[in-house]
Amino acid sequence: MPALIDIRRRIRSVKSTQKVTRAMKMVSAAKLRRAQDAIFAARPFARKMMEVLNRMASRADPHAHPLLEDRGEGKVLAVVITADKGLCGAFNANIIRTVSRFLAERSEVDVSFSFVGRKGRDFFRRRQVKIRSEHVGVYQALRFETAREIAADLIDAFTSGDVDRVFLVHNEFKSVIQQPLVVDRVLPIERHEIRPEDLEQDYLYEPAPATIFEDMLPRHVEMQVWRALLESVAAEHGARMTAMDAATNNATDLIDRLTLHMNKVRQAAITKEIIEVVSGAGSAS
Repeated sequence: MPALIDIRRRIRSVKSTQKVTRAMKMVSAAKLRRAQDAIFAARPFARKMMEVLNRMASRADPHAHPLLEDRGEGKVLAVVITADKGLCGAFNANIIRTVSRFLAERSEVDVSFSFVGRKGRDFFRRRQVKIRSEHVGVYQALRFETAREIAADLIDAFTSGDVDRVFLVHNEFKSVIQQPLVVDRVLPIERHEIRPEDLEQDYLYEPAPATIFEDMLPRHVEMQVWRALLESVAAEHGARMTAMDAATNNATDLIDRLTLHMNKVRQAAITKEIIEVVSGAGSAS
């Protein structure tokens, strides 16, 4: 049976850990609020831009712009967005499993990766995958310029013929306890099937479609990368908040069990001492 001093030492250790997990939960809750505001500001514009450009691309000539050309899936570039830090539950592990499955499904395809975040980079670097670029430490001061740099690299890889398709793999923020994984195709721009009733509608373009594509398609890629980064940041804070809340509750339960055990040990020691005193007094008389 452990001594009382060992139990008290462990209780103090668990209480110290509980203070850390509670503080991390509060920090993540504060950061999550700001991340949510950024997402809610970016989502409507990004989604409407995607909707409009998809409709335009469906009606346009596939060769009207290099970013519309569908060359199949011979060479694929996957942009994997993970966190720089851990202690956020299964946030990083889920992305890594999804990417591993993505890679297994394309065993016959030349797949390269661009990593945003240290966790994904460190895991797949040990697996000897082809890494085109990596962006670590961008979350400390996340800016739109970061998304612009990543998008410029993606556009250059696609237009130069180094890759035929580009995917974004990231968590999408739904709520604090729900961050589903999404695999979005960014390039080439997806073309939707035109329904018969849509053929009755047509658009007048001003300026010309080629000019619109030249200006809007690169901006569209930048906006989708920016939205994915914001979604990932918010999902990370939500996952960390949930994980730290669970850790705090588990620490509370452990402290209660250790305290109960300590009281039992102390009571047993007191009872033993009383029995010894009574037995000694009885033998003396």
